[in-house]
Amino acid sequence: MADPYQNNIYHQGGGDSYGTYGEGGGHDGYGYQAEYSPQDEDAASDATEGHDEEDQMYEGEYQGIPHPDEVKAAQRAARAKDRTAGSAVSELEELAEQYEDIMEDCGHGRFQWTLFMVLGLALMADGVECFVVAFVLPSAEKDLCLSNAEKGMLGLVVFLSMMVGAFLWGGLADKVGRRRCLKVALAINCIFAFLSSFAQDYGFFLFFRLLSGIGIGGTVPIVYSYFSEFLQMDKRGEHLSWLCMFWMIGGIYASFTAWGIIPRYGWGFSMGTEFQFHSWRVFVLVAVLPAVASLIGLLFMPESPRFLLENAKHDEAWMILKRIHDTNWRAKGQPEKVFTVTHIKAPKTAEDEFIEIQSATGTPIQRWAVRSLTLFKLVLRNVASLFSAELRLATLFMAVIWFCIAFSYYGLSVWFPDMIKHLQYEEYEAKVKTFHRERVENFHFNFSLENQIHIEGEYIRDKFISIEMKSVKFEDSLFEDCRFEDIRSTDTVFENCTIRSTVFYNTDLWEEKFIDCRMENATFEHNKHGCHLDSMRENDVLIYLVSFLGSLAVLPGNIISALFVEKVGRVKIIGGSMLISAGCSFLLFLSFSQAAIIVLQCLFCGVSAAAWNGIQVVTVELYPASKRATAFGLLNALCKLAAVLGSSIFASFVGITKAIPILLSFSALVCGGLVALKLPDTRQKILH
Repeated sequence: MADPYQNNIYHQGGGDSYGTYGEGGGHDGYGYQAEYSPQDEDAASDATEGHDEEDQMYEGEYQGIPHPDEVKAAQRAARAKDRTAGSAVSELEELAEQYEDIMEDCGHGRFQWTLFMVLGLALMADGVECFVVAFVLPSAEKDLCLSNAEKGMLGLVVFLSMMVGAFLWGGLADKVGRRRCLKVALAINCIFAFLSSFAQDYGFFLFFRLLSGIGIGGTVPIVYSYFSEFLQMDKRGEHLSWLCMFWMIGGIYASFTAWGIIPRYGWGFSMGTEFQFHSWRVFVLVAVLPAVASLIGLLFMPESPRFLLENAKHDEAWMILKRIHDTNWRAKGQPEKVFTVTHIKAPKTAEDEFIEIQSATGTPIQRWAVRSLTLFKLVLRNVASLFSAELRLATLFMAVIWFCIAFSYYGLSVWFPDMIKHLQYEEYEAKVKTFHRERVENFHFNFSLENQIHIEGEYIRDKFISIEMKSVKFEDSLFEDCRFEDIRSTDTVFENCTIRSTVFYNTDLWEEKFIDCRMENATFEHNKHGCHLDSMRENDVLIYLVSFLGSLAVLPGNIISALFVEKVGRVKIIGGSMLISAGCSFLLFLSFSQAAIIVLQCLFCGVSAAAWNGIQVVTVELYPASKRATAFGLLNALCKLAAVLGSSIFASFVGITKAIPILLSFSALVCGGLVALKLPDTRQKILH
């Protein structure tokens, strides 16, 4: 009996439970069957095989190593035998096996590498988004006059919006399409990130960053689901791991451009006092470029053929598969190689679940409302199916693993720079100069005051003109007949002081800087309005350096996971990396200096990267195509929630104790690592 998969021509089975593509309509089954008779096709195939394959001997033949094509043929034969022996092969399993065979024939080449770059830029944009607010906040807090509560909300809204975006776009991608959803998500990110750079008040800036985050939140679940459906089984783990490297590149790009742009105050402009465009706003614009580049590239990329087949769009799927095949083999110097697939079995879909209202019976708004409501119900039904008996255990395991690594990784990512800042502050505070009961009369202060405490001082007929006060505190002091003019202050307060017959002219010494002070005939004239950037303090290079080194340290983990994910296995990569990361976090007990913290951060980030890569590969492989993006979106949303909790909890202990953050991180990573070892090995699993 002839192999039904010979020449990769898939014929319809005996039952009528499958839709058949390529038959009828006078086409004689699409493509090359209409151009050649069977004999001519064989002859054409023989004639165009190429001299290289005939004349050159496979180098491993003398060593008894089978040719890769022979291995693939054996794997196909084994799958065909299993199908013949199995009495109950589902339609989706049949489609999955056929699709794997087709992707093997299409090969891995120029098309996948082009898509790799386009989707990598989208992933890079996600990495940049996580750093933007952290880098601009020191400048934006002055430019937008942010309170501590507003700064906290701005940092929080980034992850909350990305959490919403991951859940929303992941669910829609399984129903509307991977490419379509990714284009819309990136467009939303680009538009609102662009607008945020021009926002002059806190409310608009927060709103635009919120919508920007919702857009970019969809990239991770869609990108991995989308790219995996263009990869054959033996390439999947490695190339998905290489794709993860773009998130690291995003961090490096953000750190490098922030360091190069934000401290350059001449790179801005102003239009009166109402519109200011400082250098940090230029950085916000530059940070959008990866998303813009990816969006442009997506215009030339096709939809996932696997998604189209799942939704019975056979014609479109066939054309895309042919395009992949021809692009790859043409690039390999074999343009004559023929795409021989003419029949693709695909499960028949149930009745169209998108309810349509005829134009005669409803308005456009009614039709849109019904479609949106139906789509919403379908997404929720898909989410609920992740907890069915078949997928419940996998979803539970993956939820625990995602939560544990995100809680530790993002928690420590905030803790590392905060601890460095705390050590810097302690070092700075140790150098404070304290002045007790000094009496200064008729003196002209024309030099800046920094890092000083003045206790019970008396200042009589003194002038403070055109100076900067930085980290200065006056306690229980008397100011009489003094004049403060053109003063810029940072972290400067007057506590329990007596201010008598004193003039404040063109200063930023507002009421909140006078704590429990007695004002006797004090005058405030032409106070400075708004907030002003402090070029000396707000842009410490260390914040960029720490982020840059942390992102760069991910490189070894990416390389190791990409090279060994197929050989060692995803499960061992995840479990081993998380347990080693737990050990790295425990070493933080030995960190007593800035250098030690930076070294341990690099070590932790490098090891964690391998775990992240393995988790993302396994998440793609555990779920069927109809639920893949939804599952990824749900788990990625949980990841962002864990990031919010981890960063909030860890930051609250900075300067108090480091034992609790270290123990929390250690416990979470050990828990996640042990659960990961219970996952199934998906290396030889065909994507269903």
